[in-house]
Amino acid sequence: MTKAPRSAAGPDGHGYSCERASTGRVLVVGDVMLDRYWFGAVDRISPEAPVPVVRIERSEERPGGAANVARNAAALGARTRLLCVVGDDEAGVALERLLCAERVVADMHCDPTISTTVKLRVIGRQQQLMRIDFETLPSHEVLASKLAAFEAALPECDVVILSDYAKGGLAHIERMISAAREAGKPVLVDPKGEDYRRYRGATLLTPNRSEFRQVAGQWTDEAMLAEKAQRMRTELGLDALLVTRSEEGMTLFDADGMHHQPTHAREVYDVSGAGDTVIATIGVMLACGAPLPEAMRVANRAAGIVVGKLGTAVVRPEELAAPPQEGS
Repeated sequence: MTKAPRSAAGPDGHGYSCERASTGRVLVVGDVMLDRYWFGAVDRISPEAPVPVVRIERSEERPGGAANVARNAAALGARTRLLCVVGDDEAGVALERLLCAERVVADMHCDPTISTTVKLRVIGRQQQLMRIDFETLPSHEVLASKLAAFEAALPECDVVILSDYAKGGLAHIERMISAAREAGKPVLVDPKGEDYRRYRGATLLTPNRSEFRQVAGQWTDEAMLAEKAQRMRTELGLDALLVTRSEEGMTLFDADGMHHQPTHAREVYDVSGAGDTVIATIGVMLACGAPLPEAMRVANRAAGIVVGKLGTAVVRPEELAAPPQEGS
């Protein structure tokens, strides 16, 4: 007897299954970084300044930024390729090693003039005490070569995800969106900054609540939010706009109107990287043929799982395919 694939089913009976996800091919492009975590004990205040002294006991390294998007897509079973720029340094080597272990095919363009972006977080008593960032912008020559590699990779993917962390890796994003749409590939963009015109023509934009408010302005009720979202969708020529709203869930705006999903989080532990999980899950679902509202339902479930974990993390197939717990 053959077992049916386990799935995180939505109201219509469809949803995620690992077998279904394995048919999808996802191309992720954007700003990558190495997330480093130093965990330690805090037992005293420094005599030099009113700050805690952290005695480091262990450390961890995880892919961050677009690399975290890629590892999330790969964790769900999709064949995932990552196109990015790193420095000729130890952090770039570490990132490549971590991605290989996560089954991500990493096409890393090396720029010897920069350092790979590193975010170092110091954790004490299960709380982030500080973050230290190391970053520089990539050179024009390396970005031009990455654009050529992007165009060459388009025939081998079903969905393109552009993960913008404003680190300079998507300087040619307008040309990337245009090329992908001409090739008939859906383009999902996780945006940054106050000017969304550079994302014109994308299939889906996924700002969080504060990012959308920064660009569109305040709203006082759901009707005003819908009006602002639909205006932005029309002006930018988007197929859809998804606003992730933290404890309020997420809302999708498309030509058919508004589709809302309430939050599925049982306990919020750390929201860092949750947006990466959302766009990766939607990308995987679209790559294997799911409609966008269904993809949003599964992504909302995935977000509710990942915020219960510390730091940038992934949702595993067995977690997403398990029957929802009460209250989730």
